[in-house]
Amino acid sequence: MEINITYWIGFIVFVIIMLAFDLGVFHKKNTEVKIKEAILWSVFWISLALIFNVGIYYLFGKAQALDFFTAYILEKSLSVDNLFVFIMIFGYFNIAPKYQHKVLFWGIFGALIMRAIFIFAGVALIENFSWIMYVFGIFLIYTGIHMIVNKKDEDDFDPGKNFIIRWFRKMMPVIDDTSDSRFFICKNKILHATPFFVALIFIEASDVVFAVDSIPAVLSVSKDIFIVFTSNIFAILGLRSLYFALNGIMKYFYYLKYALAGILSFIGLKMCINEFSAMLGYDFHISNYVSLGIIVSLLTISIILSLAHGKKKQ
Repeated sequence: MEINITYWIGFIVFVIIMLAFDLGVFHKKNTEVKIKEAILWSVFWISLALIFNVGIYYLFGKAQALDFFTAYILEKSLSVDNLFVFIMIFGYFNIAPKYQHKVLFWGIFGALIMRAIFIFAGVALIENFSWIMYVFGIFLIYTGIHMIVNKKDEDDFDPGKNFIIRWFRKMMPVIDDTSDSRFFICKNKILHATPFFVALIFIEASDVVFAVDSIPAVLSVSKDIFIVFTSNIFAILGLRSLYFALNGIMKYFYYLKYALAGILSFIGLKMCINEFSAMLGYDFHISNYVSLGIIVSLLTISIILSLAHGKKKQ
């Protein structure tokens, strides 16, 4: 699908305006984001994505609209895994709730740039090397299986052992003061980084890891760079408000990781089957209707089982 440059410029300008309003108007002061406010913001971002989806339908057709919606749901569900990491990062660096929005804003901003790089690189690889779909597919299957068999406890989470964090601490002194939300503080005429900036670095580093999973997965839905890019951006834009809305109840989603593991494994299998079928000249392929149904079903079942598990535990 050929997309006029005007659509690209219009979308990027829209994203910049919304980010400016978010930080400069709606969240200008360092205040704790309440659950009610976070839910309203989540509804706002989801509504924008759905309105955009309707625009895709009228401008480019039903097939592209389905691709966008499936890619958006897939990316949204996979990004939930980021929320667990956000909780552990803020707990480890002892960052107060009223400062978390600022760190997440710049973390999401950096993630938008990195996702764009990953998407363009992924599409370029697929266009030049069709066999890369097998690599992506096998990697997603492996990741899904690894999520289930990996028994690491949250108590083992230690960003201080990360090589990027260790390297940064060697390059720049870090002060342990979290009373000031600035990323850098000058002390005794020496510039120090604060835990807020170190947390930001770790958020960006963790998003690179998540992007390695999510970008190949979303490329199984569509190889149209505009659909992949816009669906990813909408999913990430709403990630911050979703974090504040679900922060208090994330621990109750006991079976969610199994659903995410199943989704990744299915998407990986779909990529391999569809590519193999196309290589042999067969018409058989797993459609996005099937993908959407399986994604929604796995998420729904995991939520129902998690709620049942919580009641049984109580």
